[in-house]
Amino acid sequence: MSFENLAELRAIETEKTWEERDKPVTIFEMLTRTKAKHPNRPAVSYQIFSGPTDKAETLSWSELHAKTAQAANMFRDMGIGEKDTVAYVLPNCNETLVTLLGGMVAGIVNPINPLLEPEQIGAILRETDAKVVVSLKGFPKTDVAQKVAEAVRHAPHVHTVLEIDLNKYLTPPKSWIVPLIRPKVTGPKHADFKDFNKELAKYPTTLQFEDHKVDRVGAYFHTGGTTGMPKVAQHLYSGMIYNGWLGDRLLFTEEDNIMCPLPLFHVFAVHVIMQAALSSGAHVVFPTPQGYRGDGVFDNFWKLIERWKISFIITVPTAVSALMQRPVDADISSVKTAFSGSAPMPMELFKRFESTCGVDIVEGYGLTEATCLVSCNPPTGDKKVGSVGLPLPYTDVRIFKDTPEGPEECAADEIGEICISNPGVFAGNTYTEADKNVDLYHHEKYLRTGDLGRIDGDGYLWITGRAKDLIIRGGHNIDPAEIEEAMLAHHDVAFAGAIGQPDAHAGEVPCVYVELVEGASVSKEELMNHAKVHVHERAAHPKFVEVMPELPKTAVGKIFKPDLRKAAIKRIYDAALSKAGVDAHVDHVLDDKKRGLIAQVKTTGGATDADVGKVLGDFVRPWEWAKDEAA
Repeated sequence: MSFENLAELRAIETEKTWEERDKPVTIFEMLTRTKAKHPNRPAVSYQIFSGPTDKAETLSWSELHAKTAQAANMFRDMGIGEKDTVAYVLPNCNETLVTLLGGMVAGIVNPINPLLEPEQIGAILRETDAKVVVSLKGFPKTDVAQKVAEAVRHAPHVHTVLEIDLNKYLTPPKSWIVPLIRPKVTGPKHADFKDFNKELAKYPTTLQFEDHKVDRVGAYFHTGGTTGMPKVAQHLYSGMIYNGWLGDRLLFTEEDNIMCPLPLFHVFAVHVIMQAALSSGAHVVFPTPQGYRGDGVFDNFWKLIERWKISFIITVPTAVSALMQRPVDADISSVKTAFSGSAPMPMELFKRFESTCGVDIVEGYGLTEATCLVSCNPPTGDKKVGSVGLPLPYTDVRIFKDTPEGPEECAADEIGEICISNPGVFAGNTYTEADKNVDLYHHEKYLRTGDLGRIDGDGYLWITGRAKDLIIRGGHNIDPAEIEEAMLAHHDVAFAGAIGQPDAHAGEVPCVYVELVEGASVSKEELMNHAKVHVHERAAHPKFVEVMPELPKTAVGKIFKPDLRKAAIKRIYDAALSKAGVDAHVDHVLDDKKRGLIAQVKTTGGATDADVGKVLGDFVRPWEWAKDEAA
């Protein structure tokens, strides 16, 4: 179950068209097929703690099928029809998976990042018009229950909150202690709060309503959202089933055990892994509620691989970097492949992992707006390290550049915007908000990803940056990837994020934030000198370098540049105000959904509009008084 080159992928397409293939129409049909083939094989395992002998719960495919039917019946009884939304705000656990599957069988499921603030969670609940929310019962060392209670106050259409009690996964004496120290959470009066598992047990294990064999929206996934109000993408059954078919055909069999410490609110875990498992019958292991972020996961990782006889590791570059700082202290001979996504992996890190572990790394590319998978390097055969591989079967990738006459396709190795057409692209309806779909496609077919890239002469896709990440210095475009690659050439630098910081004369000038490898120590001056040597374009030399203990990252390890941009705006604006003698400072930077980043200014000495405007009016990014300041 693999592929070695472009010819093999294209041969799959010539067998028959995507429409001619024998494939399920609905998610429940796909699950039912797998349950019939492998009823007693393990489907999913979960352990709340990371120790290699800690308590774990495993569900077979028959058990997962039964629980999915129970959840779908429960949600349908709670008024969830095919166009209604069940949201969940949860860490990983087996109930999260049951909610995911049952929610999309009954209606539309909406996974939400539990790290978001209540305002963002509430905004998503309103955007998707959620009626039922599944979350945690109050539990020590997590504020998810409190956040959801607050978010539901601002989502009046939510009528039921189902709470999952993680105490079921504990053993004495810890399970005795939790009820004594459990935080009390008071929810709003317009919603009923009920116990998820107690309610689930009331319903039969066979589906009590017709699973209509029609393609429809089965899931909503928000994009971003760590700041500002996220956009919501809608995913069809057909797009999810396409991701499952790809994993089944090209990556997994029912014999595979997959280690997936990634969150079940993200498409990487939900579509690339779980849908592929649903199609192939592979076994997925989820360690700890927080995955890679969980206590002891990195320290115990290799022993967990041995415990579960893992054959396939799902990872991201940030996790690989952490793993390479731990010795391999277990038998990991069962591992065949590691799949890495979310961001390109630095070359040195790639080589170190492969030589240390003796397994191949497969880098791939996908995005929420395309229901995820787009391309992948061959697990065996012709890998090009640094690329994101070959477009997968039935995926048409084009590189377009804008011209006065409209979009024009780029030649081989010419950089432009990566645009995609495949069964995962819901052309014309990618986002729930209609205005977000305007100008999102070329030729009404090719989704514009916002990623810059090229396709080489052998058909491999290379990502070179983000179109919106371009640093525009006095009209000159600078690709931040060039700065980042140069900084990563320094032996003490683990990760680098380059952005444009505000400049009163050039609009933007480059700056770079770096995270060092563990135990390293290097001065800003040394890094600045390194940049001058290794960043070949003079205009791209960073004007500022900052070493951070850890770069801000998303749940799947991408460097989160909006936080870096906010820090740069505050630093530059505060310095300008101080230099001008204006008694004012940037309290915070607001990420407004419509207007972008806006500096929120406060004063303690009576600075006026004119005082602040005279200084900050020279910069491109706007400012306004913070809400509690007199305008």
